[in-house]
Amino acid sequence: MPILGNLIKKAYLLKDKPELNNKHQSAPLLQEIELKMLLDKAQSTAFGENYNFSKILQSPYIIEEFQQAVPVFDYNKMYRDWWYRSLNGESYVSWPGKVKYFALTSGTSEASSKQIPVTKEMLKSIKKASVKQLVSASRYDFPVEFFEKGILMIGGSTHLNLNGSYLEGDLSGISAGNIPFWFQHFYKPGRRISKEKDWATKLSEIVKSAPKWDIGVIVGVPAWIQIILERIIEKYGLKNIHELWPNLSVYVHSGVAFAPYKTRFEKLFGKPMIYNESYLASEGYMAYQNHQGDKGMKMVLNNGLFFEFVPFNNANFDADGNILEHPQVLHIGQVDESQEYALLISSNAGAWRYLIGDTIRFTSVANSEIIITGRTKHFLSICGEHLSLENITRAIELTQKDLNLRIGEFTVMGIEHGSLWAHEWHIGLDEPADTAVIAKHLDEHLNILNDDYRVERMEAIKEVRVKILPTHLFNKWLKINHKEGGAHKFPRVLKNSVKADWLSFIKSESY
Repeated sequence: MPILGNLIKKAYLLKDKPELNNKHQSAPLLQEIELKMLLDKAQSTAFGENYNFSKILQSPYIIEEFQQAVPVFDYNKMYRDWWYRSLNGESYVSWPGKVKYFALTSGTSEASSKQIPVTKEMLKSIKKASVKQLVSASRYDFPVEFFEKGILMIGGSTHLNLNGSYLEGDLSGISAGNIPFWFQHFYKPGRRISKEKDWATKLSEIVKSAPKWDIGVIVGVPAWIQIILERIIEKYGLKNIHELWPNLSVYVHSGVAFAPYKTRFEKLFGKPMIYNESYLASEGYMAYQNHQGDKGMKMVLNNGLFFEFVPFNNANFDADGNILEHPQVLHIGQVDESQEYALLISSNAGAWRYLIGDTIRFTSVANSEIIITGRTKHFLSICGEHLSLENITRAIELTQKDLNLRIGEFTVMGIEHGSLWAHEWHIGLDEPADTAVIAKHLDEHLNILNDDYRVERMEAIKEVRVKILPTHLFNKWLKINHKEGGAHKFPRVLKNSVKADWLSFIKSESY
């Protein structure tokens, strides 16, 4: 009798009872309570005293008072005005106590990594949200034995660099280094392999150890999970990964849209899988897919985060995706399903009205469910076409289906075409294909998906080009730029110095 599994399942089911999850409370009320708790906790910090949190707490209109008193911050402003003091070892800057950890962001849209504070309260919130997501597995009526299977979590190295008075590294590494003792039995690849900094060595160790594990759940960014599964299948001469891990049932993905990868993943599995999406950023655990088949992820509204929403339009952002002064900002009681929003958060890590750089859209306001549509600086609009990451990903997904292709990676950029413009797509594909046909299908789908694109395509965008590249080049470029493995993703839109670096790289490669 699997006693441990039975106890875990019962604990999950108990945690999932509505009365323990505040499901009877409205989203605006939950968020107002959360804001009060954050302000109360931080009122004695330098930030709280500067913006008079104690006065805000006395107001009957606490959200409105908070929005009037505290300006909107992007990373540069938050770092320049406040976080640099925490990095220098000062306590009680924007959150009580001294910050022990700083997460290095994994994004590739800008040249340098950002240092995001990670507090013990934030780590506690991440654990709480992770358990809530695992709770959702209890609804799938798995046998009790499933709850004793291993969970393979692929993130950054748990090795952290000591930098003066603090430790810094990947958030997944910081989180993995702080997992509860009872989870150690389930956590794979384990502490030793997770600590490895070199991705190639880590990958080799995972492949070597794979036959020792009985995996039920896999968690990680699709591109790197795909590589791991392909290597294991090749190493042991398998038809699919279920020949080695017959109890594998759930894949939790995050970081990028999964749809373009799904066709390739289904070739690696020998039975139907449950796909579950999560939204864990360097700034906190924002949302997760609560039920199989949900179109969106349910926002975590009572767990150390207060959310605000800025309509992502020309009134609030400039052409480069920088937020303008005095933008229109809404709380969760004012949003609708027709708009795309940039996300602001105030958190128990000392972020306040902080622009995290992601854009979202509500799939259900009533259920507080969202999808990630892109990045504020990760869109393509060289002449007013306003292509979002959602448009770009959907066009690739549909083109794959049209032409029965298995695209591994992709990116797009704007290039000069005489006095006008062209779009150039670089697609990772390890099979022969007609670039003109791919370009035609991408163009046709984008004309349907985006009215602005259709208009500009008639005049300003004179050509759509496709260049096919070996998939391994995308991974090689990430490795050269120290972005290999873990939570790192290839940028879907290339601009400025990143674009120039990529073009220089592929020019130097022979393929």
